[in-house]
Amino acid sequence: MVTRYWISFDLGLRGDYAEFYGWLDKQEAKECGDNVATLVSEKTRDEIVKELSDRLSQEKNPRVYVIDRKKGGKFVIGKRKLAPWSGYAQTVFDSGDEE
Repeated sequence: MVTRYWISFDLGLRGDYAEFYGWLDKQEAKECGDNVATLVSEKTRDEIVKELSDRLSQEKNPRVYVIDRKKGGKFVIGKRKLAPWSGYAQTVFDSGDEE
């Protein structure tokens, strides 16, 4: 069965993007924005994760998030960080009244 995957990745400033991009190119992945790709494969999610893990094992703190329609999204390498937009929605309401 063919499955569409979306892969979001961050290898850091010193990451070996050439190796990773080579793997994406072999998968005939398409670009979906900064550090996001999509590909169609007959491989299972676990097979995709193993291939990514093997290629990125030497990287320092890589983060890879894989999404598919059936299982949704999950960090398969690394973990979630605090979002840069955290705290922006908080507003301070000052009524001007003092007690």
